[in-house]
Amino acid sequence: MILKSVHVTNYKCVKDSTRFTIDKDVTCLVGKNEAGKTAVLEALHKLKPVRDEDGTFNVTKEYFRPDVLAYEPRHKSKPDPAITTTWELEPDDVSALEQAIGPSAREIGPITVKKLFDNQSIVELSIDEAEVVKSLLQTVEDAKDRGKYKSARTLAELRAQLTAAPEEQQARKALSERMAALFGAGSVQEAVKKVVLERLPRFAFFSQYLRMPGQLALDQFKQRAASSTLTDEDNVFVSLLAMIGMSVDTFTATTTYEDLKARLEAASGRLTRELRTFWPDGKHLRMVFEFNDAMSGDPPPYDAGKIFRARISNERYDVSTAFDQRSNGFIWFFSFLVWFTQLEKNYKTDLIVLLDEPGMALHGSAQRELLRFIEQRLAPKFQAVYTTHSPFMLDPSHLHRARPVEDVYREPGPSEDVTLDPARGTKVFEEWWTADKLTLFPLRGCLAYDLTQTLFIGEHALLVEGPADLMYIEWFKSKLASLHRPTLDKRWVITPCGSITKIGGFLNLFGGNDLHCAVLCDVAEGARAQIRSLGESAVLASAEVFTVDQFAGKPHADVEDMLGDDFYAELVNRCYGLTGPQVFVPPKAAAGQRTGRIVKAAEEHIRPLPPPVPEFTHPGPADFLLRQGLAVTFPGLDAALDRFQELFEKLNSNLAAQLKRKAEGGES
Repeated sequence: MILKSVHVTNYKCVKDSTRFTIDKDVTCLVGKNEAGKTAVLEALHKLKPVRDEDGTFNVTKEYFRPDVLAYEPRHKSKPDPAITTTWELEPDDVSALEQAIGPSAREIGPITVKKLFDNQSIVELSIDEAEVVKSLLQTVEDAKDRGKYKSARTLAELRAQLTAAPEEQQARKALSERMAALFGAGSVQEAVKKVVLERLPRFAFFSQYLRMPGQLALDQFKQRAASSTLTDEDNVFVSLLAMIGMSVDTFTATTTYEDLKARLEAASGRLTRELRTFWPDGKHLRMVFEFNDAMSGDPPPYDAGKIFRARISNERYDVSTAFDQRSNGFIWFFSFLVWFTQLEKNYKTDLIVLLDEPGMALHGSAQRELLRFIEQRLAPKFQAVYTTHSPFMLDPSHLHRARPVEDVYREPGPSEDVTLDPARGTKVFEEWWTADKLTLFPLRGCLAYDLTQTLFIGEHALLVEGPADLMYIEWFKSKLASLHRPTLDKRWVITPCGSITKIGGFLNLFGGNDLHCAVLCDVAEGARAQIRSLGESAVLASAEVFTVDQFAGKPHADVEDMLGDDFYAELVNRCYGLTGPQVFVPPKAAAGQRTGRIVKAAEEHIRPLPPPVPEFTHPGPADFLLRQGLAVTFPGLDAALDRFQELFEKLNSNLAAQLKRKAEGGES
C-alpha cells in the first residue's frame, strides 16, 4: 500500500494540520524550530508503529492542550481522530482483498485509515456489497439454487435467506460454509478492514537523539531487558545483535571464539562498506566490534562481567578510538546505519521510514551525502518522510517534495476568543511558496546555493568583475561572429564575480575540481598588487589572469577602455540622452599618451547634471548597447573590434591548451 496523504488533528501543538500529500518516494517537512514538525511525525508514527506498544495515544498528555478539558467529557462516547491517512492499493493488496471478498476488490479505490484518540482504527472505503453477494452466489453451481437467493443485496439479507432454507439443501450448506470462512459472522466492511490493517505498512521512527552506545555492560543490559526498561540506546544495540543473527542470550552464551569473531567481523564489514560509501572522507575508516571481559580498573558498570565495545579504526594512521569519542555527527550516522540495516533485513517493502531532524550534527557536505543515502538506499524500497530546517537537507531538483510546517498564530480581536480560532496551531502547507518567509528560509537557502553552483554551467569559466564586463563581451562576441571574424569560443561561460577581491574566494567556494577558468581584471590605480596576488593564488594556480591594460593600451583601464574613448563617449551620450552643453567629451590626452580610465571621466561628468539626466551606473551603457542590436555603429568601432578579437584569440588559445592537457591525461 502506498501512503498518499496525511491529516493530523488535535495532537499536541497541532489543532488541524490540514490535509497534505505524501510523495511516493521521499517527503520533507521543513520549518523552524518549534513549528510542530516532530509532532506531525509522531502522530503518523502511532498509526501502526514497528513496536505495537509505541502506538498508544494518551489524551491527557497528547490531546491539543487548549481544548483537552472540553474534549474529555465526550472522549469515551465520541473520540476524535488524531491521524487520518489515505492509501492507494497496489496489485498485491488487490489480490489479497480479492481472496477475501471476491472480484469486487478490483473496484475499490483509495482507502482512508484513521486512528482515534481511543486507539481504535477505522477503515473507510467505497464498496458495492451487492456485487460481493453476487460473486458469492456465482459459486453455487446450480442456476435454480442460485435463483433462490438472487434478491439478496447484503450479507445480512443472504444470511437471513439461508437460515430460512431447508436444512438438507446442499447449495445452502456450501454457501453458508463459504460465507463463514470468508466473513464469519461479520460484514464485508469488517473483512476488508481486517485485510487492510494487516497489510498496512508499519512506521519506523528514528530520532536525531538515538545513539548506539560505544560500550555496553551486558549484565546491566540483561537486567533492563528483563524489567522492560530498555533505553533507546539499548534498542539500537538490539538492532546490531539482530543484524548478526543473535539475541542477547545467545550472544552472552557463545563459548566458541571463532564463531563469535566471525559474526562480529561480518557485521563490522557490512557496516564499514556502507560507511565508506556514504560518509565523506570515510575511505580509511573501519568499524571494529569487540566482546571481552571487563577490567577492574574501568569505571562502573564496565568493571565487571562481559563488555561489548565498538571502536573506529583509522587505517590512515593505524590507530583506533572508542566509538563514543567520535563526533556527534559520526555517532548519529553510524547508529542510523545500524538501525536501518536491521529494518531492511526484517521488512521487504511493508515499511515507511520516519526520520526526525536527521543529520543535524553533520557538516553540510555530509548532509548532502545523507540525502544521497535516502535517495539510493531508502527510497527504492520504502517511502520516507523526514523533518529538517537545514538547506543542505533539501534536494533542489525535488522541491515539489517539500511541505513547509508553520506554527500559525494571530492576535485575537478585543472580544474574540482565540481558543475558537480553527486556523491556529501547526499547519502543513501543500503549496510551499505560500508559507511564511522565515519558514521558507531553508528552501530559499537551498535554491540560492544551487544557483551559485549552476553559475558554472560548463567546465570552462571566464571570471569577470561585473555585469557590464559580461554585456560588453557578449555584444562584441556576437558582432565579430556576424562579420565572420574570429570570436570567443562558445565553450567559455562568462561569470561576473563582483570585484577583483572576490574572485579568489568566489572560486574557492563554488568551483569544482574539474573547473578550468581564466580571469579578466580591470586595472585601477593601486590594483597591481592585488592582481599579482591573484595570479599567485593556490586556488587559481592553473588559471591564467588577463588584465584589460594588455588590450586597451592604457596603464589603468576598465573593459570600457577597450571600446576606445570616442566609442564610449558616444555610447554614454546616446544612453543618457546628453545633448548641447551636457554632451560628454572624452578628456584630451597629452601628446603621445592615452587618457586615463574613460568610465571614471564619464561618471564625474554626469554626476552633477540635473534631472532628468539619470544617475550614472557602470552597467547602464552596456545594457543600452545590447538593446541596440548589432547593426548600430559608433566611432572607432573597427579598432574596438580589433582589441576584443585579440582578447578572444588569447582566451581561445588558453582553452585549446587546456583541452590538449586533458586529452593527454594532464591536470584538469
